[in-house]
Amino acid sequence: MFNNNSKSKGDSKSMLPSSTINIIGSGTSIQGDIVCEGDIRIDGQVNGLVSTKAKIVVGPEGDITGDLICQSADILGRVTGIIKVEELLFLKGNAHVKGDVYTAHFEMEPTAKFNGRCYMGDEQPEETQKHGRSVLTEAEAE
Repeated sequence: MFNNNSKSKGDSKSMLPSSTINIIGSGTSIQGDIVCEGDIRIDGQVNGLVSTKAKIVVGPEGDITGDLICQSADILGRVTGIIKVEELLFLKGNAHVKGDVYTAHFEMEPTAKFNGRCYMGDEQPEETQKHGRSVLTEAEAE
């Protein structure tokens, strides 16, 4: 039944999942940064950076105060911070985003809310390149 001779060593890896999915469940609160390689779904609260080389999904009850960095993102909950997405950023349902967005493609349903600036393509605003964050001019600050 558990004969190791019937499978080669390479076959044992095929039983493992090909990608990792991380879930922050409803009722969970995290204070600090999250850095992972695979997809992540957030239905709880996160106060800090969320970074992955894959996809971020913020569920309807998800609430993030901090920056997001990922390949693609679906947001249904609340995000307050800078969002950097390499491919598609999709604001769905009652999503509420407050902060600047840097993405290649942006899609938004009519019920979603977005307050911030959107930069598409490889170009970043000059003040962001120099300082790593947005800087108000004297006229904007007054």
